[in-house]
Amino acid sequence: MQYSNGPGVNATIKLYFRESFISLLPFDYGANFGLFTHMNKGLKYMENEALIVDLYELTMAAGYFEQKYNPKVTFELFIRELPENRNFLVAAGLEQVIEYLQNLRFSEEQIAYLKTLPNFKNISQDFFDFLKDFRFNGNLYAVPEGTIVFAGEPLIQIEASLIEAQIVETFLLSTINFQTMVASKAVRVMHAANLDKVQRGVMEFGSRRAHGPEASVYAARAAYLAGFMGTSNVEAGFRFGIPVLGTTAHSWTMAFKSETEAFERYQQIFGKDATFLIDTYDTVQGALNAMHVSEDFKAVRIDSGDLGEEAKKIRKLFDENGYPKVKIILSSDLNEYKIEKLIKSGTPVDFFGVGTQVAVSFDAPTLQGVYKMVEIEEKGAVRFRAKFSSRKITLPARKQIWRYKDKDDTISYDLLAMVSEDYSKEAKPLLKAYILAGLLVKKSKTVDEAREILRRNLAELPADMFNLTEKKLYPLKISAKLETLASRIKQDVMEV
Repeated sequence: MQYSNGPGVNATIKLYFRESFISLLPFDYGANFGLFTHMNKGLKYMENEALIVDLYELTMAAGYFEQKYNPKVTFELFIRELPENRNFLVAAGLEQVIEYLQNLRFSEEQIAYLKTLPNFKNISQDFFDFLKDFRFNGNLYAVPEGTIVFAGEPLIQIEASLIEAQIVETFLLSTINFQTMVASKAVRVMHAANLDKVQRGVMEFGSRRAHGPEASVYAARAAYLAGFMGTSNVEAGFRFGIPVLGTTAHSWTMAFKSETEAFERYQQIFGKDATFLIDTYDTVQGALNAMHVSEDFKAVRIDSGDLGEEAKKIRKLFDENGYPKVKIILSSDLNEYKIEKLIKSGTPVDFFGVGTQVAVSFDAPTLQGVYKMVEIEEKGAVRFRAKFSSRKITLPARKQIWRYKDKDDTISYDLLAMVSEDYSKEAKPLLKAYILAGLLVKKSKTVDEAREILRRNLAELPADMFNLTEKKLYPLKISAKLETLASRIKQDVMEV
């Protein structure tokens, strides 16, 4: 049995594509181009998030409680199928999952609200007293953030009482689906920006087009995890220590009598670190005005028109007039496909600003993330659970992902096996314990540490998996023991 990650990996891998991409990821730019500052305030936990839950999670919890039925269970969160134009995903969002589970509480106000809902009119006061003392006391196993993953592989595993496991479902799915979706889009943009072995940075500019303020913060985090040099979102900088960056909008230029005056005023404040937005009226004239105002500035940004042609004209103009060190930033509804085209056409560009297309993962705005029960334990006896409905088959039992590599350290395939199976002598396990019996036993990686995990994972990925337009499906194998168990459970179900 194999999941639909594909027919296999091309044996003739052109390694230079992979190596050039990895060596050029701009994880540390060092010099300040007048674009960003680094704010290291650490993670700020949001207000009580207990009611970020679908109602049926709570109605089921109430039902289990009233029936005095709360066995130990295991649920797994995985992506059922990859989007049509994705060859792999980047796991993201675990830090927020751990924060949520560690801080999960129902306030008195929240409980009072729940009691007003007609769905709970027949529920006893004992259930609401239960919610007052509710804590997550289960186990969390997960793939570290920054790990490359594929369809059918569990990113999150929850071992807990049935009520606990049910209540946390919505938050886990929402968090992992969204950040993994954005990080997986952003890493494609990074690949395109460094296609020709020239180091270029990409800035995340998507806040104003994101699906709400909070989504913009986590989109910025996911994009940074995937290799972006920073974000325009100041709250993301404050909350996660991500570099924040930005210069001016066209409104700055339009606020003054002339473009020259606008540049002069900006230059007075930011000096040699100034970056001028030169396309408000005419891009070439904007570049001339920038040179007229200053003999020493860092960069210009072009945000409209034929970016490739405009950049070539501006680069030539700067070089001929003694400004060879001025950097060119391109923005304007960019994505990996447009960036790839610009690079292949020889566009002289140093940085890209990418917003909408990453913040909402425009071409693949959802992931088929699901959260399914795989085990239930009562009185010491474990019953394995699986689904066999068309196109929605799930495998039973808590599992481990074992990653196999070739001799050149390239990922060869993944093996999905029961957690009781041990392949440690030949492969690397991906799922790790983070919370046991409600207690934190392993801290999640910081977003910067997750970037490094991703860097290493990308270095091991077969070269053809980076293709932006062709589906290159990756082999996920199922252990013989797990296949046998699934077949036995299916046979038992059919007989009933």
